[in-house]
Amino acid sequence: MEEVSNRSSKNVTSKNNKVHYASLVSNSWNFYDKSGALVWKIVFSDHSDPKSFYAAILDPNGAISFYDLNKGKATNPEVFKVPQDPCGIPEPCDPYYVCFFENWCECPTLLRSRFNCKPPNISACSPRSTSTELLYVGEDLDYFALKYDAPVLKSTLNSCKDACVRNCSCLVLFHENSTGRCFHFDQTGSFQRFKGSSGGFVSYMKVSTDRGGIVRDNNGRKDMVIVSVIGILTVLAIFGLITGFWCYYKTKKKNFDKYPQDTLEEDDFFDGLSSMPARFTYTALARATKDFSTKIGEGGFGSVYLGLLEDDTQLAVKKLEGVGQGAKEFKAEVSIIGSIHHVHLVKLKGFCAEGPHRLLVYEYMARGSLDKWIFKNSENTLLLTWETRYNIAIGTAKGLAYLHEECEVRIIHCDIKPQNVLLDDNFMAKVSDFGLAKLMSREQSHVFTTLRGTRGYLAPEWITNYAISEKSDVFSYGMLLLEIIGGRKNYDQWEGSEKAHFPSYVSRMMEEGKIREVIDQKIDIDENDERVVTALKVALWCIQDDMNLRPSMSNVVQMLEGLCQVNDPPLLQSSAYSAYLKMSSGEASSSGQASFYSNVPLSCVQLSGPR
Repeated sequence: MEEVSNRSSKNVTSKNNKVHYASLVSNSWNFYDKSGALVWKIVFSDHSDPKSFYAAILDPNGAISFYDLNKGKATNPEVFKVPQDPCGIPEPCDPYYVCFFENWCECPTLLRSRFNCKPPNISACSPRSTSTELLYVGEDLDYFALKYDAPVLKSTLNSCKDACVRNCSCLVLFHENSTGRCFHFDQTGSFQRFKGSSGGFVSYMKVSTDRGGIVRDNNGRKDMVIVSVIGILTVLAIFGLITGFWCYYKTKKKNFDKYPQDTLEEDDFFDGLSSMPARFTYTALARATKDFSTKIGEGGFGSVYLGLLEDDTQLAVKKLEGVGQGAKEFKAEVSIIGSIHHVHLVKLKGFCAEGPHRLLVYEYMARGSLDKWIFKNSENTLLLTWETRYNIAIGTAKGLAYLHEECEVRIIHCDIKPQNVLLDDNFMAKVSDFGLAKLMSREQSHVFTTLRGTRGYLAPEWITNYAISEKSDVFSYGMLLLEIIGGRKNYDQWEGSEKAHFPSYVSRMMEEGKIREVIDQKIDIDENDERVVTALKVALWCIQDDMNLRPSMSNVVQMLEGLCQVNDPPLLQSSAYSAYLKMSSGEASSSGQASFYSNVPLSCVQLSGPR
């Protein structure tokens, strides 16, 4: 994969060598053994500059931050952190908990069942030693110190355990089956879930087997106290259960009285659906999202939260806010989108319809939305290569073509923008958020809608009361394609009047043959790559004011894949697209705005909000 940073950490010699000292050398942090041999090397900057002067600062949580001291105060001096994985520090969670996926913490099953994840402390090599046993913690585990420490021996698991039992200072052991490496520690922080496809360590910890009993006095008063306490607690528990059932009944009745018609209609609706995705309870989704604590985005009519099931399946849970339009959107998404499967469409995996709660459960896309990758400003962040951008453009086009032409019910997305194009681990594009989609039967060719879109991506027909069709999505796609090519927003006032409106600037540069001027300056690209001109031509065809001039999305796919010829599009200043806005109000009459807007096409300004 091409989006890989040059920063890396690698073991240079044998992992059996113990680190004795370390030093900062140019753009790397080097670890040496006692003989001066290089053991471990961490490259924390993409650029090797002998004049650079870095400082390594140990943070309170155990991470190490590297700062370039040559940078001025106006820039963020932080370059790199070790470890980059939030679970890679000594204690991202409480001791004995397992850290996985962006700092999620879970107590191992046996520790939870026997000690509530708080095993009694055992003093290493204490003269008053207690009876101990090795308790199985888990497998496929990792620990931050294993990368830097040397194993005590190489052996089988049983030999590693026997050595720990005989060693009074061994409280926790790790054993790697593939190599036989055995590690002993006299204390431990948080465990980690091993991230490789296979391997990892099995771990055992030493716990006390002493069982303390209740000391009875001669009169048995201790037993009487215990019996009394148990009796009182039993009565209180029964009373609490009765009260709880009563409150639950009243709440359910109140909710039924409040949503009787909606609830009955939706139950009948769901019962009549075929090929429904999984149905979740609200409690299950609240548990999977840790009470909706990690917000990862905004969707139509609600927010999106990160979720994790017990089998480690990651989810994106969209929580619809409100019952009115949200319920209408919810029914449309579950009934139609749940039955649609395409490699370039985000899959709806499940839903929740419980009382007033409406939630949609989607597959999780690890790389997030496209806007985070094409609108980057920091010099230290990774950029998408031209090859990857072109593949994203084709994938998005294929997803839209499927919605427009291959579904049993035609679907207009109505909100195509970078935020609604999500990327998986391999940067494959998938179109998301069908909450604004308008469904049409095959017999219908046009339809007026009351849906909303996003300013800057809406076709002119949205503000001229013309019919909305799939060609409106084509226009939005063309604006998106220009942003993918240019690595900037289509309207940016900070670019100056000549470049502020990017589509007009692209058309002018195309006419003058200055193609490189409109391509993202931060990426390397072969100017002779025919796909550059093809993509620009396709984008300009898509954003024509006259919807009849715009191609279908299936034709867009064919043009981008080189399966058909792409003619030169009409230049913006000589086509229907260049119907300039004549300002009829004083809204832009000051500070020179009127003169600027007089040269901006109708389709890019004065776009209304929700219609």
